[in-house]
Amino acid sequence: MCRLLETIRYENGRFYNLKYHRQRMDYARKMLFHLTEEIDLDKTLLKAAKEQLPNENSGLFKCRVVYDSRIREIRFSPYVLPQIRSLRLVKSDDIDYLFKYEDRSSLNRLFALRGAADDILIIKNDLVTDTSFCNVLFFNGKQWLTPEQPLLRGTRRAALLEQEQVETAVIRTDDLHHFTKVRLVNAMIRFIDQLDIPMEKVSRAFLNL
Repeated sequence: MCRLLETIRYENGRFYNLKYHRQRMDYARKMLFHLTEEIDLDKTLLKAAKEQLPNENSGLFKCRVVYDSRIREIRFSPYVLPQIRSLRLVKSDDIDYLFKYEDRSSLNRLFALRGAADDILIIKNDLVTDTSFCNVLFFNGKQWLTPEQPLLRGTRRAALLEQEQVETAVIRTDDLHHFTKVRLVNAMIRFIDQLDIPMEKVSRAFLNL
């Protein structure tokens, strides 16, 4: 049985975006295991936090939830925002990460091709998708756009779309010159963290393909 993963932001005693994590977990369990009953994620996480972080009422932690038909493991670890300053475009028409699998070997193989860049920007069938661990938002000087067909429909991305802070668009490699910067987001990295990369740090990598 394949195992799946949720990474949840836990900061100052509070879990964030649980609505979207629950939705993704319920969908994955329904599609992969034909299960329709919901996991009581809130109660389970609060219990785990009390057991593992009894004296931690402040600070930022990454909560790692491994599950299949049920939750198998919950672990907390301190989190520091990564430093990503450059991306290399890597093509893979076969990559499939519709569900957030614990096994990241297919992504790791692509990540190994990053060369001198800090991370990769994955191109599938000429469409821009995600980095190795983040959804991407592109700024064209007026608005933020995110690929209509990402590899993984992230929880932060879902929240930003619902809040109408970003819009979806079909973004091809030939469209990248229309943007000034790319912003990385995921469950741990917020929009307001402004983890931005100037497009010239992507374009130069693209020329190396």
